[in-house]
Amino acid sequence: MRILLIESAYNNKYPPLGLMKIAAFHKARGDNVHFVKGLNKEVMTQLWDRIYITTLFSFYWDKTIETIKYYEFSVKDPQNLFIGGPMATILADEIERETGFKPVKGLLNEKGKLRLPNDHLIDSLVPDYSMLEQVDYKYPANNAYFAYMTRGCVRRCPFCVVYIIEPEYVKYIPLKQQIALIIEKYGEKKDLLLLDNNVLASSEFDKIINEIQEIGFYKGAKFKGKNRYVDFNQGIDMRLLKKERMKKLAEIPIKPLRIAFDSYSLKDKYVKAVRLAAECGIKYLSNYILFNYDDTPEEFYLRLRINVELNEEFEKEGYPTRIWSFPMKYSPILGEHGKDRKFVGEKWNPRYLRSIQCILNATHGVVGPKRKFFEAAFGKNVKEFRKLLLMPEDYIIYREDHKNNGAAYWNSLYSSLPSQQKADFHNLICETQANNGIRSKYPNINKLLSHYKKHNLEKNNE
Repeated sequence: MRILLIESAYNNKYPPLGLMKIAAFHKARGDNVHFVKGLNKEVMTQLWDRIYITTLFSFYWDKTIETIKYYEFSVKDPQNLFIGGPMATILADEIERETGFKPVKGLLNEKGKLRLPNDHLIDSLVPDYSMLEQVDYKYPANNAYFAYMTRGCVRRCPFCVVYIIEPEYVKYIPLKQQIALIIEKYGEKKDLLLLDNNVLASSEFDKIINEIQEIGFYKGAKFKGKNRYVDFNQGIDMRLLKKERMKKLAEIPIKPLRIAFDSYSLKDKYVKAVRLAAECGIKYLSNYILFNYDDTPEEFYLRLRINVELNEEFEKEGYPTRIWSFPMKYSPILGEHGKDRKFVGEKWNPRYLRSIQCILNATHGVVGPKRKFFEAAFGKNVKEFRKLLLMPEDYIIYREDHKNNGAAYWNSLYSSLPSQQKADFHNLICETQANNGIRSKYPNINKLLSHYKKHNLEKNNE
């Protein structure tokens, strides 16, 4: 059979593991397998016996639906166009209504989902790494083994859909034989990227770490003269971290150790976990900071600041541990805004979210360990941060350019407003579009509003 595998043209760091396993399955049957990313006219005009389209996040809805419709007439029998992956599982009915195709929901661990003998074994197969050579797209993570050692999660966090996609927790999946087969077929890889959603929940955790070391990922391990690294990419559940387990993690070359700091209410547990990592000799920490969920902007700022302060303490105490923060804007998977990124949390507003995006554009999405850079980007305190969120976008993104050309005057004028006028200005700037001609009865507020008009920056010092 002629098999076409498709991933939409979104930017993603990791290759489509599901399609890589489907490729392996069909190649073992002797089928001709072709992989494309995005819309390919030459491929689209051909006829294929089977087409598999993977999906990722629901906010890629438009791009994914476009891809499905682009290839819908490229399959000989419409029943043999299969849509799978996370978005296909959680928005299956919506996809079927929009395209007419019924997605394959969940993991391929049930017999008959693809109407082929032994298709339920696909998830246990060694991925076909060679198929990635068929596309020009370069996945940033491209010299690593991709695998799972557990499946699912014991939590049911309301902002997460893992419990829907992988409802059953699997405590242990052997890795050693998988790696041996990958080396035999595709050669040795430098790093190990594990996609487990909650490895610490496993009662076989020690066995998992021991096996990782046995396949060559022990502390200090090298590959062609370069350090090897292990990355539990989905993060570690800090609520399950104890000293014994942190010591165990420190036995492997983990880089980075990813710990989510989803809520300010978890501050004490988070600080305890990070300190434990430092004491056990783990050098690199990456920190997911969820915002726009149930937090306030102040709590978002304080969580980032905690990491800056911990970095300074570690430096004084002689620990080599450093923390990098990665703010992640919450977007619901289901509901009105499940198909876009326009959701605004109850304690946020569009102006604040846009300002955070402007700040992160300047920092390339990363908040580093140094106080100087943090305070330059986010302000020296909560008060400065709140004021920064109100500033015109150009003043945030191109801060140095406008430091003495508009921004200083804006800052002086804003600071001079009486409390009630500040409140009025806040309501105008956060609840409406500032450049749509809206006016205030207060002259100084109108002067501030003039700074938000595009192409008017040269006049804003007057």
